[in-house]
Amino acid sequence: MGGDEQTFAIIGAAMTVHGELGHGFLEAVYQEALTFEFRNCGIPFARELELPVLYRGQRLNTGYRADFLCFDEVMVEVKALELLMTREASQVINYLKASARARGLLLNFGGRSLAHKRLVWTHALARTR
Repeated sequence: MGGDEQTFAIIGAAMTVHGELGHGFLEAVYQEALTFEFRNCGIPFARELELPVLYRGQRLNTGYRADFLCFDEVMVEVKALELLMTREASQVINYLKASARARGLLLNFGGRSLAHKRLVWTHALARTR
């Protein structure tokens, strides 16, 4: 399954969850429902993935915890906010940096319709070449 097919599959699963639950629940509810839907759709994932942060080659005590890593390639962050700000997109970019992965999805279940944003960190692409 190629890159766009992977992100389409993840977004499709999220649309199914949003269509079933609607908006108004806490993030944790959507995360749990996505866990069920990813399994149902055959989307491989890891949940609550710990991401270390390195500074000058040293691992810091403070790190990140990403909601999902799907297909071992796509970082997925779940929100349930009325309105997304730039800080949420920045959070996903930081997850990409910490994990040395190139693609991320920001999913927001807080509105009447599911909102999603695909993010790419190009430095990760340069590291893999």
